[in-house]
Amino acid sequence: MAYAQTLSPDAAAQLLAWYAEMGVDIALDDEPRDRFAEAPPAPAAARLVQDLPEPRAREVAPAPVPSMLALPHEQLLGDARSAAASASTLEELRALLESYEGIGLRRTATRLVFADGNPAARVMMVGEAPGREEDREGVPFVGPAGQLLDRMLAAIGLDRSGVYIANVVPWRPPGNRTPTVQEMELCLPFIRRQIELASPDILVMLGGSAAAALTGTKDGILKARGRWTEYGAGARTIPAVATLHPAYLLRTPLQKRLAWRDFRALKARLDGGGSGG
Repeated sequence: MAYAQTLSPDAAAQLLAWYAEMGVDIALDDEPRDRFAEAPPAPAAARLVQDLPEPRAREVAPAPVPSMLALPHEQLLGDARSAAASASTLEELRALLESYEGIGLRRTATRLVFADGNPAARVMMVGEAPGREEDREGVPFVGPAGQLLDRMLAAIGLDRSGVYIANVVPWRPPGNRTPTVQEMELCLPFIRRQIELASPDILVMLGGSAAAALTGTKDGILKARGRWTEYGAGARTIPAVATLHPAYLLRTPLQKRLAWRDFRALKARLDGGGSGG
């Protein structure tokens, strides 16, 4: 220690002997140090912080790619028309819809509900939108309304091998709500292209929403049903008729008699006997 330099040789020797007896038998430095005069050691927490490595420069994440859904509706509609027109087969159209980002409903639905039945059938039926059961299975008209539709088809000698079934909107709206006007508009180019590619002999529109979307009619379904018209599908026109949606018939069974008239007329057309009355 520094004060040992002021001791006499005999006193210094006695001090060293005492250090040895106390177990101090090694020098830490070549020169003596007055540790009392030095700065006190930093607290343990401060020493831990000092021992941490220098922080790296913060990495800046790349800017997110803007979603298509942020585009104006008219631009989305133009993109939907271009996309639908690019499909040359039903398989291409289905694959396109599986990955299409321009319609928000695909993000809330479980899966795409594209079609069921026979694409080469003479009759194509188009409803409004899938429900819960359809969303779960990815097949249109499989719930109670679909089971009634199967019985209605069987009554005129048809089953799903003899019809092709789709919806204007191929994704289930959240909570089975009615599709908005904008959602119907964005889906319309795809169902129109689907009808063109299937090219049926007869088009049946199930319910007022499908009839309004495909023909532009302002009439309610009770007035529009049973009235045959011509639907423009590309280079050809297709005889088309609207009828009551099976879900509506489940709620109002008395109206089944009107639907039966429409299905008899459909059968007559298939048999080559005109409207069927």
